[in-house]
Amino acid sequence: MNEKIKVAVIGCGQIANGLHIPAYMANCGAEIKYFCDIIPERAERAVADYGCGAAITDYKVALADPEVTAVSVCTPNLSHSIITIDALKAGKNVLCEKPAARTYEEALEMQKTRKEYGGVLNIGVVNRFNNGVNKIRDIIQSGELGEVYSVYISFRAHRSIPGLGGAFTTKADAGGGVLIDWGVHYFDIVMYCCGDPEPTTASGEAFCKLGSPIGDYVFESMWAGPPTPGGTYDVDDSIVGIVRTKGPVISFNGAWAQNIGEPEPFIDFMGTKAGIRLQYGGNFVKYSTENGSLTKTEYRYTPENAGQNEIDSFINCIKTGDRNPADIDTNIITAKVLDAIYRSSETHREVIL
Repeated sequence: MNEKIKVAVIGCGQIANGLHIPAYMANCGAEIKYFCDIIPERAERAVADYGCGAAITDYKVALADPEVTAVSVCTPNLSHSIITIDALKAGKNVLCEKPAARTYEEALEMQKTRKEYGGVLNIGVVNRFNNGVNKIRDIIQSGELGEVYSVYISFRAHRSIPGLGGAFTTKADAGGGVLIDWGVHYFDIVMYCCGDPEPTTASGEAFCKLGSPIGDYVFESMWAGPPTPGGTYDVDDSIVGIVRTKGPVISFNGAWAQNIGEPEPFIDFMGTKAGIRLQYGGNFVKYSTENGSLTKTEYRYTPENAGQNEIDSFINCIKTGDRNPADIDTNIITAKVLDAIYRSSETHREVIL
């Protein structure tokens, strides 16, 4: 297939402009034909800024175009499954931003539709295309860490609830808070590096504490802001828990907002021979022993553009029919884990999977 893949970008907000659109523009095998957004000015601005495509407000216009074979779903979580399922039924290949959907049931329906109609369905778990993450995966698979028996995830920030009162803090729109927004990336890294082990139990407790009343919330930063007075705030701003798998036990502590002014975004992989601490989005350090001594090895590398790698791989999958690490069949495991954690919090009991 030598012709360029015609793409429709649905949702022209931050993630589209920050990742999807620039990556498609840089891929010589892709061409954006439509920019779609329910806010017309956003779609029109994209046409003007990137000098290509047509602005539309109804994504079904793009789905009805036989020239379009690829769709990026960059909308709020509420419409992920709806648009993705419609696109798959229309014979399109889909890259849907993370999380796959608001709920595990919605994600399962997406997976079921892909199996019925075929095509590519990737989820935007961009870290699977990060060269540092892949290096850690290679180290673990080589046995260099020995048995990885425990992993600790920390995704904590100081008073950084996004768009308080808006879609991010409305469960009906987003499906959840810090766990589904930030935690999905951290859990996906762990699952990927550890070979996507089958989860067996989950126990978690979610808290919705620091953003109410909205008008009194003092914050350090607020992306997707400003606050919406009188808006909704019914999602987790922090969460703790433990997940058992047929591989390592995963413990975690996450917070959009905490009364500790030290950000702690990292993952610790604990092995019998060595351990690794990965700074999220950065480098990593391996701790081990050698010749009766304690050793510390710092891994620094020129970071690749993981977003570009993700889009390039998506386009290649369309051309070749291959499955890549972001395929719905692997990402569905993370969706299952997040769902179990939320169910555990609601019932205050461990969930058996």
